[in-house]
Amino acid sequence: MQIATLESDQLTRYLDLATSQIKLTAANIANIDTPGYKAMGMDFESEMRGAMNNAASGAPSDPVHVKPVDGLVTRPDGNNVSMDQEGLNLAEAQLKFKTGVSLLHLEYQKIMNAIHVQDK
Repeated sequence: MQIATLESDQLTRYLDLATSQIKLTAANIANIDTPGYKAMGMDFESEMRGAMNNAASGAPSDPVHVKPVDGLVTRPDGNNVSMDQEGLNLAEAQLKFKTGVSLLHLEYQKIMNAIHVQDK
């Protein structure tokens, strides 16, 4: 038996996006010394809006739209990955993920409390 709510579906999509952001950051860091590599990123807020709309309508998740990050300084070898920027991106994504896990825990706790009330 699967117990899901709109909120749990939305939080699951939020966690998926936070994970995608972490994976992008990891790929950027892994390619920090690759000549010509351009840092890639995503607009978390617009991706989240799309995910919320899809969850509300019951539609499947859209793939994450990844694009080159603008405004970074390009080194002579053509690479523009900034370790400082990627460190900030990773910290932000980790906070988002931890927040999502906490909210999902609370959502399932509400469901468990409702089940226990029914048992009495």
